[in-house]
Amino acid sequence: EGMMASIFNEVKSQSLPLPFPRLTWAEAMDRYGLDKPDTRFDLELKDISDIVEKSGFKVFSSVVKKGGIVKALNAKGCIDFSRKEIDDLTAFVAVYRAKGLAWIKVREDAWQSPIAKFFTDEEKARLSDRIDMQPGDLVFFVADQPAVTNEALGHLRNHLGRRLGLIDDSRFDFVWVTHFPMFEYDEAEKRHQALHHPFTAPLEADYGKLESDPLAVRSRAYDLVLNGFEVGGGSIRIHDMALQQRVFAALGMTPDDYTEKFGFLLDALESGAPPHGGIAFGLDRLV
Repeated sequence: EGMMASIFNEVKSQSLPLPFPRLTWAEAMDRYGLDKPDTRFDLELKDISDIVEKSGFKVFSSVVKKGGIVKALNAKGCIDFSRKEIDDLTAFVAVYRAKGLAWIKVREDAWQSPIAKFFTDEEKARLSDRIDMQPGDLVFFVADQPAVTNEALGHLRNHLGRRLGLIDDSRFDFVWVTHFPMFEYDEAEKRHQALHHPFTAPLEADYGKLESDPLAVRSRAYDLVLNGFEVGGGSIRIHDMALQQRVFAALGMTPDDYTEKFGFLLDALESGAPPHGGIAFGLDRLV
C-alpha cells in the first residue's frame, strides 16, 4: 500500500487514502459478481434466490432447486431502453454463457415484463424491497449456476457502468480481495484443482475441512485490484510439511505422486523452512 501511494503521488501527483478497503472473495462475488470489482460506481448485484425458490416462474425456481442462484441488477432510471437494446444486452451476457436475461420495467402503476405474472403479491413486495425497485427502473435477472450468474451479471454491470456514464475516470479505487477459495472442481478431470497453486496456505480456521469439504476451504491468497483490474497478487505459502501433504492429498495426489514431483520441496519443509509469502505486481498493468 505504501509503495502504491508513493508511486501515485510521484507519477500522478495524486494522494491515495490509506489503508485500502478490503473485500473477501465471497463478498466481492456476492456484490459485484467478479473477483476484480470496479468499485468506482454502485449498481451492486442482489441475490434473490431465497425469494424465488418456490415461485411460479419455473425458470427461476428450477435453477435454485438444482443448486444454482438467481441474481438481479437494477439499472436505475433505464426504463426507456428499447426492446432491441434489451435484446443486445441478452446477446452480451450470452458471451458469458448465460442462457437468457429476464427483465422487469417498473412503471408507476405496475411491472411491465413477460415474467411479472408469475409472482405473487408477497414475492413482488419482497423483490421490490430487496432490489430497491422504484418507478423508472429496469431490472435484469440471470438464473444459472453461481459461476455463470456472477460472471454474466458482473460483466453486464461493468458494461452498463460505462454506458450510463457512472464511472469517474479521474478516480483510482484500490481494493484488496482476500480469502480466495483454496480449490475448484474440474468437471473434465473429475478432481479438485488448486485455484492459485498447491503451495498456497489455507486459512488456519479451515484446516479441518481439507479432507471433509475441500471446496469450503479458504486460502491466504490476496489480490490488489485497481478500477476493475488485478494489478498484483500473492499469498502466504505453506511452510509445514504435514500441512503440505494434506493439501496434496486433497488434490487427489498419492504419496508416490507428490514425492516424485515435489520431494525436494517436502525435504526443504522438513528441514525447517520459515513462514514466508509475497506479492508480485504487474508493471504493465499499472501503466
